[in-house]
Amino acid sequence: MIETTRSVHDGGHHPVVVIGGGQAGLAMSWWLTQRSIGHVVLERDRVGGEWRKRRWDTFCLVTPNWQCDLPGHPYAGDDADGFMVRDEIVAYLEAYAASFDAPVVEGVEATRLRARPEGGFEVRTTAGTLTADQVVLAAGPYQVPMRPRMAERLPAGIVQLHSSEYRNPAQLPPGDVLVVGTGQSGCQIAEDLHLAGRSVHLATGSAPRVARYYRGRDVVAWLSDMGYYSKAVTDFEDADAVRFRVNHYVTGRDGGRDIDLRAFARDGMHLYGRLSDIDGGLLRFAPDLRKNLDGADAVSEGIKDSIDAFIATRGIDAPTEPRYVPVWEPAEEPATLDLAAAGVTGVVWSTGFGRDHRWIELPIFDGRGYPTHLRGVTSCPGLYFLGLPWLHTWGSGRFAGVGADAEHLARQVVAHQHRTVHTGLHWLAGTPYQTSPADDEDWIAPRTVA
Repeated sequence: MIETTRSVHDGGHHPVVVIGGGQAGLAMSWWLTQRSIGHVVLERDRVGGEWRKRRWDTFCLVTPNWQCDLPGHPYAGDDADGFMVRDEIVAYLEAYAASFDAPVVEGVEATRLRARPEGGFEVRTTAGTLTADQVVLAAGPYQVPMRPRMAERLPAGIVQLHSSEYRNPAQLPPGDVLVVGTGQSGCQIAEDLHLAGRSVHLATGSAPRVARYYRGRDVVAWLSDMGYYSKAVTDFEDADAVRFRVNHYVTGRDGGRDIDLRAFARDGMHLYGRLSDIDGGLLRFAPDLRKNLDGADAVSEGIKDSIDAFIATRGIDAPTEPRYVPVWEPAEEPATLDLAAAGVTGVVWSTGFGRDHRWIELPIFDGRGYPTHLRGVTSCPGLYFLGLPWLHTWGSGRFAGVGADAEHLARQVVAHQHRTVHTGLHWLAGTPYQTSPADDEDWIAPRTVA
C-alpha cells in the first residue's frame, strides 16, 4: 500500500510532477526512479482509482494476463492466459507501486497547470501549489462520462446510469433495461444484464468485433506475433483517424469468449439500430441494425483472414477451423420503442467518455481539443502526455505498451534536464478561460475514443 504519510508541501518544487496514479503514471514513475530523477506522482483518488470506481462488479480485462507487463513488474500469477477481474487489477497496481516505493500522493487533484515566466511549470492542487521543471500528464483519456443531450427527454421515472456508474443488475429497478452503445462496455454490460436474467434492449452502433480464439490460440496472441501492437500510428496513412477508432468488442469473462450480438438476439435480447431520437417515452432508431451487425462480422472475419495469411507465410502448424456463420438475422429494422409498453424501467448509457483539459492553461491543443504531441512530447518543452490510446502504438493505452512509451518519455526528461529552455508560452489571442470557460454549463467535453 502507498504510505499515507506522504503529502504535498505547498510551495514545494520537484524536478518532475507526474499527474495520475494509474498504470501510465506508475510506469513513468518506475522509469524515473531507475534514472534517479526526483519526482512526485499526484493521484486524486487512490492508486488505480479508475479501475476501482468506474468498473462494474464482474469487469475483467479483455487482453490476456500475460500482456500485463508493466516495467519491472510482469504478471507473475498462475493464469497467464486468463483475464484478471477488477479487484485483481487493482491489487496488481498496488503491488507495483509498493515494489519500488513509488512516490505517490493519494487524494490530491491537480486543478491548474500553467507555465512560469522564468521557466518550468506551476501546478495548483487541492493541497497547495507546486512548481516543477517538467510535467507528465498521465491521467488518461476517460475523464468525463458522455451521455447525449436527448437523455434529458426521457420520462422522469426512468432510472439512468452511465456505464461508469453501473455496478450490477441490482442497481436497476425490476423491468426491462435499455443499453445504448455497443462498444466494449456496452456489449459487456448488456451481457451482464442478460446473464442475470434481465430482459435487455440494445441500441447498436458501428463498433467492430473480434473473435476471442482462432486456430488454436487467443487472437491477441496471433496479433501480438504479427506486430499489430507495436505498429506505430504514424505508419498509417490516416493516422489522425486511427486515434479515434472504436475498440473491438470481445470479453475475457469466464475464461474468455466471443461477444456475438446475433447470439444475444437469438436468445431473446432485443436489438435496434443507432438511437436517433427520444420523444418522451417513445424512442426512434436509425435503420442500420443489419449494417452494424454485418460490419462487425466483416471486421472479425478480416482479422481471421490476416491470421490465415500469417500462418501460411510462416508455415506454422496450426489447426484449422470453420468460419463464422451468422446465427440470427433481423427480420426487420425496428424503428421505435415505446418504453412504457415494453416495460423498460432503466437505461444504461454506454456512450463513451470525453476529455476535460480546461485546467491546463497552455496552447497545446488542436481545434478539437486533442493534445498535439509526437509520441507524447508536446510543443511545450518539458510537458508530456502518457497513456493515451494510440499515443504511439495500439498498445500505448494498455498494460502491454504503456511501459515502452514511459521509457521513451523518461529519455526525453533526461535530455531536457541538460537544456535551458524558456517555457513562457503565451496565447496568441484571448485567455484560456475565454476560449474554454471553466464554469460554462453548456460546455461539452471533446470526445475520447470509445
